[in-house]
Amino acid sequence: MAKDLFHENARKALENEGWLISADPLRIYISDTAYMEIDLAAENTFMAEKGDDKIAVEVKSFVKKSFISAFHEAMGQYLNYKSALADTESDRVVYLAIPEDAFHHELFQGKFIQKRLKEESANLLIFDISNNSITQWINY
Repeated sequence: MAKDLFHENARKALENEGWLISADPLRIYISDTAYMEIDLAAENTFMAEKGDDKIAVEVKSFVKKSFISAFHEAMGQYLNYKSALADTESDRVVYLAIPEDAFHHELFQGKFIQKRLKEESANLLIFDISNNSITQWINY
């Protein structure tokens, strides 16, 4: 499976914030022979700051021609991973990692996408690709 354009930026941003990458990718078995792969799994080495000690992170760049198609794909994957982890690793919280530019895009900030994120209680990790840092953790 090909890695997202900003995969390494997101990974470095997590590491820079003290997260230990424990899988790249994290494989989740949904049957004896079928599995899905989430981009990253991380453990928090500074437990007091974040609260959640284990996360899974799906990185999306939002560089497709159609922003709404990119969102559709990202949310579909996010929801499938969230469901699969609830069955296999319920202590791991799923985050959708997106670059700041995508997060500040007018469609992402618009009513439709914001409503969908709230409806699904989505978790977002917003990162800066220029300095590999996390700028926001958002839990809807």
